[in-house]
Amino acid sequence: MDGEARVTVVGAMSAPLGGDRIALEVTAGPGTRLRIGSAAATIALPGRSAGPAHYEIRLTVADGATLRWLPEPLISAHGSDLRMTTRVELAPTARLVLREEQILGRTGESPGHLTTRLTVHRAGRPLLDQELAYGPGAPGWDGGAVLGGHRAVGQLLVVGPSYDTSPVARPRLLGETAVLTPLTGPAALATAVAPDALQLRRALDEAAAAVG
Repeated sequence: MDGEARVTVVGAMSAPLGGDRIALEVTAGPGTRLRIGSAAATIALPGRSAGPAHYEIRLTVADGATLRWLPEPLISAHGSDLRMTTRVELAPTARLVLREEQILGRTGESPGHLTTRLTVHRAGRPLLDQELAYGPGAPGWDGGAVLGGHRAVGQLLVVGPSYDTSPVARPRLLGETAVLTPLTGPAALATAVAPDALQLRRALDEAAAAVG
């Protein structure tokens, strides 16, 4: 996109391990356009510590600014325990595109325990607050009401002033395992499950095309 700054986050293959505490903070100043991705997937691994790892992401988007938060997937490896929190603060005229993808276990292995929470405020008021848990100790996570045997799950959140006048009219299916839902406020949320990372990305790309 013309005039858009691009940043790639490069992480260590050895983190987050059990007991780690990692924080990442991003601020998009007034009128800026910023796209942030990552060089590779993040892999949650077991560590020597018995406690969980904590990964906190804080995103702030000022008036007139656009932030596209598009990292590669998070992989929950067998034996890991990760608590991931994403907090977003949006000014009234800020725009946000946020993609999250979680892969539950590497090829041929069961997942670790993963808890994710996404909290979004716009102009100081709550827009979205949700928490999800998967893996050992999370009730019903693999049942028909949650993943139904799938091992990849993700969402795409789009927030912008244009939805004040042209909101998503109603929830609708995108393919067989994804749904696009309007939120109370100028936003739309697509959620999807899939057998693997490739099919999950395709579903979220379709959602991105549907919301423009």
